[in-house]
Amino acid sequence: MPGAAAGGGQSSGSLGGSLGEPGSVASALLAVVQQAINQTGGWLPFDRFMALALYEPGLGYYANASRKFGAMPQSGSDFVTAPELSPLFGRALAVQVAQGLEAAGSGTVMEFGAGSGALAEAVLDALGDAVTQYAIVDLSGTLRERQQARLARFGQRVQWLNELPERFEGVVLGNEVLDAMPVQLLHFDGAAWFERGVVVNGGALGFADRPTTLRPPVDAPFVPGTTTEIHPQAEAFITTLAGVLQRGLAIFIDYGFPEAEYYLPQRHGGTLMCHHAHRADGDALADVGLKDITAHVNFTGIALAGQDAGLDVAGYTSQARFLINCGLVPMLEGATLAQRAMAQKLITEHEMGELFKVIAFSRGIDIQPVGFMQGDRMHRL
Repeated sequence: MPGAAAGGGQSSGSLGGSLGEPGSVASALLAVVQQAINQTGGWLPFDRFMALALYEPGLGYYANASRKFGAMPQSGSDFVTAPELSPLFGRALAVQVAQGLEAAGSGTVMEFGAGSGALAEAVLDALGDAVTQYAIVDLSGTLRERQQARLARFGQRVQWLNELPERFEGVVLGNEVLDAMPVQLLHFDGAAWFERGVVVNGGALGFADRPTTLRPPVDAPFVPGTTTEIHPQAEAFITTLAGVLQRGLAIFIDYGFPEAEYYLPQRHGGTLMCHHAHRADGDALADVGLKDITAHVNFTGIALAGQDAGLDVAGYTSQARFLINCGLVPMLEGATLAQRAMAQKLITEHEMGELFKVIAFSRGIDIQPVGFMQGDRMHRL
């Protein structure tokens, strides 16, 4: 990772720009970050920095007005997600949603982080009156406005929630939600573990490490210089959701690995990554608020969090296998050549098919989810 400190000291490394640059979202957000650093004694844990960078009201990446989603850089977007890549993603996922709704005896879907609204639109179009209510939970006010415009034709069937309901029965969806939840960074110098935080060095942001009792969840042969992530916030989110889901199915789609693969010695640089203008970089301290910051998902930790909170793991597999199980291939028969080319990216190994995984939880229903009928990998978690 650029700018990473090797041990317990500080590093200026690849810095996030001057804190004194006026007149921009980035400079305003940097001032907020600097204030937070000062309030915590000069060292801000990375997960708190990441939360500010992504979600600070009006300034953070997901809270400001910049465009996030789009197929091409010319659109001014930063990345493309599966629902924008092809509406067939949502149509295939809708097959699993329909089965989950029937098993739950419900017509309600709740989606977290609905992005541009493309997934909601595809699911609603595919399932019609089978969905009586589509609830969206999204922290971004600007994205909510775009979702409302896109989904206006569905009227009152689509609602936006400011907080989780006390109880929920139906199907929960989350596409590329877990990867955007703040992570804690750990660094191993060959003898001891340190937690990585953010400091101000010479008027710019830098990294610094402090001794910690935190550890990765596996006792692996970590090599000196390893930097990696742990995911308490994503796991806490699953625990909270488990307290709400009384009857139904929860489906999460994201890029990541099971624990044994996540913490391989070869992955000594961790998985933290930033996205801007359809380019990826590893410098989370540059252009704060202007680019996405993500980390791959540890699906073993997610599965254990759900199990510990009383959910059943209903399936875990690759995105390719899940979509094929849900009937994507027959859907391609009626598509144009251009549509087929885009949809192929959903399932080919070198695109999204293998890196992205699907995990499902159930509670209170009798279901063998169609998306996991072949190629289920729960034994790898």
